[in-house]
Amino acid sequence: MRVAACQMVSGIDLQDNIRRARALINSAAESGAELVVLPQYFSYMPAHERELLAVAESFGSGPVQQAMSEVARKEQIWLVAGSIALKTDDAEHFIDASLLYSPSGEVAARYDKIHLFNYEDERETYSESSIIQAGHKAVSTQIETWEGLWKLGLTVCFDLRFPELFRDLGTPDIITLPAAFTTVTGRAHWQTLVRARAIENQCYVIACAQGGTHECGRRTWGRSMVVDPWGQVVAELTEGEGVLLAEVTQQRIAKVRKVLPALQNRRI
Repeated sequence: MRVAACQMVSGIDLQDNIRRARALINSAAESGAELVVLPQYFSYMPAHERELLAVAESFGSGPVQQAMSEVARKEQIWLVAGSIALKTDDAEHFIDASLLYSPSGEVAARYDKIHLFNYEDERETYSESSIIQAGHKAVSTQIETWEGLWKLGLTVCFDLRFPELFRDLGTPDIITLPAAFTTVTGRAHWQTLVRARAIENQCYVIACAQGGTHECGRRTWGRSMVVDPWGQVVAELTEGEGVLLAEVTQQRIAKVRKVLPALQNRRI
């Protein structure tokens, strides 16, 4: 199967972000991608997470969700709509949700980000736990393509640092990771952690990032990548917007799990 990660440098104009996301998705679909992944906060990247409250949508309605449903149906693809801010019953918090759209435009799965990013140094401070309502359930599902059935696990950004969540996905063939890693944490840890999660779970990881200097002043690391079950980086971008394409195969997964049956040898 051909897969795609659409790296973005999203701004604070929601409609423009949607337009750019659709253009990248269209390009990926034209190149034969059947599974396309967008980054975290693809539709709106503010300086502070609290500003996402203003654009949070009710689940099942709103311009962002409508646009993603339409483009998935139009292009006949499976689409992981990075993360979208969804309303809660608490006006002071939103949910950072990753939505999987089927080729019919329906939501096939929803994952609410569990692990919330807190970070502070002399230049940057982030406190997602003060504004985001954490999810509580790991989510994996099955998708059907021309090549057959694939088990897909959904995660978002900071989840990458918590291998126990990835184990709780079962034995997925592909794990998607929409992200917006900062340049500081990305430079230090991004590739190491992405490769580790692929190696541990002997599956593909599609890590789709924000990558560059944003209109709001934030800087994100980029380096979207697809990593195979042996931990090899099979495709990678640097900074800026673009479409990353890669081929994933069931044969590669099966071979790695046969020659090194680590998942069968677990004891804890």
